[in-house]
Amino acid sequence: MGIISWIIVGGLAGWLSTKIITPKNKKGCFGNIILGIVGAFVGGFIVSKLGGTGVNELNIHGILVATLGAIIILWISKLISK
Repeated sequence: MGIISWIIVGGLAGWLSTKIITPKNKKGCFGNIILGIVGAFVGGFIVSKLGGTGVNELNIHGILVATLGAIIILWISKLISK
């Protein structure tokens, strides 16, 4: 995937994950992109360990995997902050 694809997937995944986990807490555009890109790495790692494929293309599967990873990151950060 190219840099533009990573930005698009990251932005969508970050936005979706913040709407699911912390709907009142807004990360901003740049924060959502970073959260989604890191979430793509985390989600891709977890899904590949379970026998699936990570984020390889700009498609629904890639966005869902990245969103899963971003949700895990937000969930862990909520546990740590409490």
